[in-house]
Amino acid sequence: MRHNFFLIICLSVSITVSATEGTLSGRFTINAQGKKIVFSQGNLQYQASTQTWQFAAQQNEFLRTANEQISTTNSGWIDLFGWGTGNKPTTNSIENSSDYSSFTDWGVNAISNGGNVANLWRTLKKEEWVYLIQTRAKADALFGLGSVDGVNGMILLPDDWETPDDITFVPSTQQGLQNLGIHYQNEGKDNFSHNTYTPEQWAVMESAGAVFLPAAGGRFGTEVYMVGEDGYYWSATADEYTDYFSHLLFFDSKNLFPQGYTGAYRGLAVRLVKPAETEGWTDTEDNASGRSCKTLRDGQVLIYRNGETYNVEGKKL
Repeated sequence: MRHNFFLIICLSVSITVSATEGTLSGRFTINAQGKKIVFSQGNLQYQASTQTWQFAAQQNEFLRTANEQISTTNSGWIDLFGWGTGNKPTTNSIENSSDYSSFTDWGVNAISNGGNVANLWRTLKKEEWVYLIQTRAKADALFGLGSVDGVNGMILLPDDWETPDDITFVPSTQQGLQNLGIHYQNEGKDNFSHNTYTPEQWAVMESAGAVFLPAAGGRFGTEVYMVGEDGYYWSATADEYTDYFSHLLFFDSKNLFPQGYTGAYRGLAVRLVKPAETEGWTDTEDNASGRSCKTLRDGQVLIYRNGETYNVEGKKL
């Protein structure tokens, strides 16, 4: 399965990019080289009738059965997408696997409340989800299952986490969730009861850098399932052994799989990230795959591709 990435060049330099719009404050290490990212403020959403992308206003927000109305003319919003459908977000076929044979990152699009410039965001790869959850320093102490204002989900804490005063957080690994190698399991308890927060308490957690991934369920064709019970979040990585399967982060009340996999035709949630630094995707690893990235530096729009830097006219600098 090939991953295709597309170069998008801006023809004007009159662009104002907010370094923080749509961005949460927590910084997370995602590889052994120390690359740090920040998460978007909420799950990705799309409105077909206006071809508009946005982030959910709150971290615990998701659209439930609204995803049953997925179509190219839908005037509502959806937030469950087939794998790699950044260029065709309303694809919902379950028999035509070729619809998902190549990957276009959702972050190639301009996110209206996330800087509104193409290529500012991207999806984590399988190995980056694994590093964040299982490998970074103190990894087992920096995540837990829980609920925010009655919404079940997964909590991720930044590298430099300090629990705020008058707030309690206990990692799920200290409450019976066992590390079994490639996944975690706890059959004896509802893990979503491990950490529960009111909206006011979560506001304090979020200000300290915490991330919440709601259990938004999934979509099969136009049928939505396991809403509020299961969390499925796409990675940018295809399964290396099975055609038309791709990797995801999965969790429910008993299990956590940082590198699960499922059919690419299933509609799952997307949470985008961008570099913790403001200069954009400039390191060798991010660009080695041919990924094209645009950023604003000193008032000039620059494009990075394959480790090289170009101006908006395509001239290599």
